[in-house]
Amino acid sequence: MHLVQTMAYAGDVPWHGLGNQLAPNQPLEVWAKQSGMDWKIEESEVRFIAGNTGLGSIHAFPDQKVLYRSDTKAPLSVVSGRYQVVQPAEILEFYRDLTEVGGYQLETAGVLKGGKKLWALARTGQSTSLKGGDQVNGYLLLATACDGTLATTAQFTSVRVVCNNTLAIALGDNTGAVKVPHRSQFNAQAVKQQLGIAISSWDTFMAGMKAMANRKVKPETAEAYFKRVLTYPANTASGDALATVNDRAIKSVLELFAGRGRGAGLASAAGTAWGLLNSVTEFVDHHRRARSDDNRIDAAWFGPGATIKQKAWDEALKLIA
Repeated sequence: MHLVQTMAYAGDVPWHGLGNQLAPNQPLEVWAKQSGMDWKIEESEVRFIAGNTGLGSIHAFPDQKVLYRSDTKAPLSVVSGRYQVVQPAEILEFYRDLTEVGGYQLETAGVLKGGKKLWALARTGQSTSLKGGDQVNGYLLLATACDGTLATTAQFTSVRVVCNNTLAIALGDNTGAVKVPHRSQFNAQAVKQQLGIAISSWDTFMAGMKAMANRKVKPETAEAYFKRVLTYPANTASGDALATVNDRAIKSVLELFAGRGRGAGLASAAGTAWGLLNSVTEFVDHHRRARSDDNRIDAAWFGPGATIKQKAWDEALKLIA
């Protein structure tokens, strides 16, 4: 059983293949219900029983508070008293003016890890087509977590249509994302103003994609690229840093690049730096080992998978420099 049971989408089935399908342009209230986001995060002070029997005395721990779901009363996390909660409704509300007057279209939204992570993804209307009809669309992802694993993050993201691979549009100066730590109040309008400055990041990203699609690579360049991307630092027992090559992953991405990958045969990707990059993003989004679909999405967007994809983008940029 996966925990991504509460999710909704409009249009085509999303890359993770999960969720309740909605007709396009539904009101946010319908999204809240169908995506499993129609509840609130409640908070209560931490109390504990001193003594090892049920008759011990009850004490408060005022510096901490418990966050829990208003509907099921399921606990979400224990956080500091200064922690600022971002509600599920705020995640969807963020998109109200963008969808009603800005031309954005909400495409997927939902909860991960039983409500500990919340997110929504809207198509911005930006799109580009590379050689051979290889289409890439622009999206805006807003996500938050109430378990301390993620600041509230607004992030421009791309989705390659042929294979549904996702890639964060975070450039070298990180203009593609705005992060609000939970010790600060989340101000949706201020975040949108900051993102407005970053809209031009799509043009830079598009230029990078086009240059990668035009950069042919030799087999030895491909192998060296995958080794750079899929080598992880690991510490030995003595504390020395040691590089670990993930040979199984390299074998998988080489096969994807050689033709097994979705869209690998398109003119934009066959034998090019763009093909190298997409072999890695497809591996992370669809083939990398994961305990569940829930864990796969979490890792691909917010965890180790996102880090690998960012490294793959940076290394592909070096090939076109």
